[in-house]
Amino acid sequence: MASFHQNTDSDQSDLNSLKGFIPLIGLTGGIGSGKTAVSELLGKLGAGIVDTDLIAHQITAPNGSAIKAIEQKFGAEFIDATGALNRSKMRALVFTDSGARKQLEAITHPLIRQETIKLAKELDQNGVPYLVFVVPLMIESTSWHGVPDLLVVVDCPKELQIQRVMQRSNLTRAEVEKILQAQTSREDRLKHADIVLENQGNLKELEADVAQLHQKILQIKKDQLSSS
Repeated sequence: MASFHQNTDSDQSDLNSLKGFIPLIGLTGGIGSGKTAVSELLGKLGAGIVDTDLIAHQITAPNGSAIKAIEQKFGAEFIDATGALNRSKMRALVFTDSGARKQLEAITHPLIRQETIKLAKELDQNGVPYLVFVVPLMIESTSWHGVPDLLVVVDCPKELQIQRVMQRSNLTRAEVEKILQAQTSREDRLKHADIVLENQGNLKELEADVAQLHQKILQIKKDQLSSS
């Protein structure tokens, strides 16, 4: 679904308490760029992955922590037959009604933030070498500024983004382009990046780039340990 509920502009001070003790890596990119592919590869290398998109899906799944409040605010028609958020109906609403978007964000953002902090601390206690926060709108969200020790942007051409999202989500080109318009521009995203990972479909190249990224992050961890 579109990332309308992912811009968690809320206090991330509890994450700042981890700074200096474990590398905090921000992973972002436009919809369809391949953030999930990169995070899965990093996870296989031992990284602790905190995916806010996954958390957003969990809290809006059947019996999810956001469902009751969403039904009370928007009505039963926004909950599907399984008890989950009717994602297509909600997407259509929030992309045409900014007030509805803000109402939804008021419900989901605190829950996403709570689960993000909880999972990050659990992973840290489990001894992962570093934490990767997968946040689609990390650059747009001022609350994330200054949190990551390294900001990684996954990038690919716009047309490839559109084709990927159309195929995986059964959305029209117009719907995908509307989502892209709600995100920061590709140029602005690249401008903020510490590292750019190109993901144009060559898995071997992506794996090699991710392996290099992994080693760079491990060096950050060594530097942190030596300075503590």
